[in-house]
Amino acid sequence: MGGPRKHHTPEFKVKAVLEVLKGEKTAAQLAGDLQVHPMILSGWKKQFLEFCPEVFRKSKRAKDATDAKEKAELFEQIGRLKMENEWLKKKFGTLA
Repeated sequence: MGGPRKHHTPEFKVKAVLEVLKGEKTAAQLAGDLQVHPMILSGWKKQFLEFCPEVFRKSKRAKDATDAKEKAELFEQIGRLKMENEWLKKKFGTLA
């Protein structure tokens, strides 16, 4: 049997998949260079292509969440300013 399993970082996997997608070398050649089994490399590529669109979906959701947070903060600030304005009107209304 083989030795202990190797654990590759996500960065290593992305670089490997990008090299495969470039097409400059065959998957087998690249697997040999990276000391990874070709089937593992194929699995990473499949996983990458499957989940790649999620990167853009999440960024839109994150932007929407940020926009909602900013909107809530602005409404809160408007409320504070309105209260402050009303208070000043009452205070200076009695002085005039």
